[in-house]
Amino acid sequence: MASPAVAVGKRLAAAQGAGICFQDEAGQVMRPPVAKTWARRGHTPVVEVSGKGSGRVSIAGLVCLKPGHRGRLMWRTRLHRNRKGERGSFSEDDYIAFLDQAHQRLRAPIVLIWDNLNTHVSVRIRELITARRWLTVIRLPAYAPDLNPAEGVWRWMKRGLTNTAARGVDHLADLVKRRLRACQQQTDLLAGFFAGTGMTLDPEPP
Repeated sequence: MASPAVAVGKRLAAAQGAGICFQDEAGQVMRPPVAKTWARRGHTPVVEVSGKGSGRVSIAGLVCLKPGHRGRLMWRTRLHRNRKGERGSFSEDDYIAFLDQAHQRLRAPIVLIWDNLNTHVSVRIRELITARRWLTVIRLPAYAPDLNPAEGVWRWMKRGLTNTAARGVDHLADLVKRRLRACQQQTDLLAGFFAGTGMTLDPEPP
């Protein structure tokens, strides 16, 4: 069953003819997720990982839905090379540029549902949100991964990277993007992530 916050967001989106968008972040480091696999008896499988640096890829994602339309996944990546003075996360300006882009793509107001990350509640982001009349924000309760379909995207993405060794942070970013593009093309998969939160598609897309 969807939470009160999600239910409110759904009602607002329907009333405004808006897209309802769930936002979340994820990260992928150079060391790949490891899972059990088959091997010849007495031969332990080895995944070779590049020792060049310890960079990572940060991903900001939006999983969006408009009544009568299929779900859409939008995302941005940020590479971290552990350089001096390098920002370690997305900034408020990064987030608002991402939302501006989503607004243009959806061609509709947006009801944004996200968590209480510090950059989601700062004075700067509040000012940027207030300046956008097409943007309504609803906050998820503390630690509510089961209410956000983006969490399903991250699990699916990471499962596809299991036992995969990247040659460097740029190669890692390519692997992440390839996996996310595959998810974008599977609208039934996105519908399943929405259903997992208790949301239904009203009306059903054609």
